[in-house]
Amino acid sequence: MKVRYVTADVFTDRRFGGNQLAVFPDARQIPDESMLSITREFNYSETTFVLPPANPSHTRRVRIFTPEREMPFAGHPTVGTAHVLAHLGEIPLTGPTTQIVFEEGVGPVPVAIRAEDGRPSFAQLSVAKLPEVGPTPPTRDELAEMLSLAPDDLVQGEFAPQAVSCGLPFLFVPLRDRRAVARARVKLDVLERLLRGYWTQEVFVFAFDPERPGSDVRARMFAPGLNVPEDPATGSACAAFGGYLAARRPERDGTLRWVVEQGFEMGRPSILEVEADRAGGQTTAIRVGGTSVVVCEGMMEI
Repeated sequence: MKVRYVTADVFTDRRFGGNQLAVFPDARQIPDESMLSITREFNYSETTFVLPPANPSHTRRVRIFTPEREMPFAGHPTVGTAHVLAHLGEIPLTGPTTQIVFEEGVGPVPVAIRAEDGRPSFAQLSVAKLPEVGPTPPTRDELAEMLSLAPDDLVQGEFAPQAVSCGLPFLFVPLRDRRAVARARVKLDVLERLLRGYWTQEVFVFAFDPERPGSDVRARMFAPGLNVPEDPATGSACAAFGGYLAARRPERDGTLRWVVEQGFEMGRPSILEVEADRAGGQTTAIRVGGTSVVVCEGMMEI
């Protein structure tokens, strides 16, 4: 049995940048027990399998796998799958913006697909779960050791390390500059010792020292526990990051925006656009979006 797949680079406007994604636009014939093996065959950060929705008012059901396991939610697979389905005509574009809903493990995930000249140009997800703050992380000295950095490379005070989730938890570690971000190297033995049993083992380091004009943040994300030593672009992390940042801003109302650079150290530059709505001092919505490009398609023997 042959099943069609399409690959895309997500959170980039050019091929061979951004984060790679394999999409099976119609996975109805793929056995559940084969999905993880197929994902490992591609060995991308994630692969998605598209199925009919359980609720007919939704657009599709999307199952997301890393080479380690199935995930309840992930950003670049959500954005990239929306782009691929629109590119193939599987999702009809109804105007400048088409609103769809994916069923994922975390719940219904709304996605807005923008179009130019009848083709998808940008996709933006809205989180199904608002930010949740996790337990106290390890100390600055411990995190510095884990990241092969000096303690004074880590920022303290208002922007101290904190774990936050919008359906998938990440530990956010602020660093003093872009050079510190580039020097970060995870010591697996220390990570396993410090974060075994902790809320998350996925680590997102960042600095307010971007390289690209128009960006606000430089970031990297390490997820060795998911068989992803480093991820070029992590939409689920940037969603939670929007919650982390919004809680530290003085604005009580309105929409806050940030542009995050990721993947530059890997040679796969990625640009993620983050928005957070505030009302009465509370974060009421978070969105993450970006551009994608289709790279190739083919048939896999299942």
